[in-house]
Amino acid sequence: MSDSAGWETISSDENFANKNLAVVTDCVRSPARSKPCTWTVVLRKIAVIVAPMTRENKILLIRQERVPIRTAIWEVPAGQIDQQDANNDEIRETALRELKEETGYQLSPGGELIELGHYFSSPGFTDEYGYFFLARPVEPSDEGPDRQGAESIVDCREFSISEIRRMIAENEIRDANTLGIFARLVARDLISFENG
Repeated sequence: MSDSAGWETISSDENFANKNLAVVTDCVRSPARSKPCTWTVVLRKIAVIVAPMTRENKILLIRQERVPIRTAIWEVPAGQIDQQDANNDEIRETALRELKEETGYQLSPGGELIELGHYFSSPGFTDEYGYFFLARPVEPSDEGPDRQGAESIVDCREFSISEIRRMIAENEIRDANTLGIFARLVARDLISFENG
């Protein structure tokens, strides 16, 4: 990780690494701390998070088994970008690929992939961040989903905005990617939870 203005990495020791992440212990001086502090950091690939919307303004969610929490949860499609220095076109291509692989849907002819900025998933321990996208309208592809071996997607369904609102309120939707993208969609007036 490169240092921002006023930050200085004194040392960085790698504790573990595989193709998806690395765990490092950094000794860092920050703008507010003249004395360096030591922090364990998980380095992750950049992610894409996609809210797929149909012509009927329904949102596709997948239900995916997640090993760390030992349950299946409803979430929007998401995936990692393999190349760390991906340009905007490669990021967008990854978003569309993940949409198709995980849901079996694709952007309709004349549809749009709207960039919604990025967010940090859990900045207290990881540098991971993800790019949000709204894909609208989407339609089923002829090929269907092309899920990868490590994925365990057990369902994919369309939900109305009012159903999504209820699921968030009742804690049925609880992952950061999905909660974050819906907050961004509401804040950008792309959906409304009012009277929903």
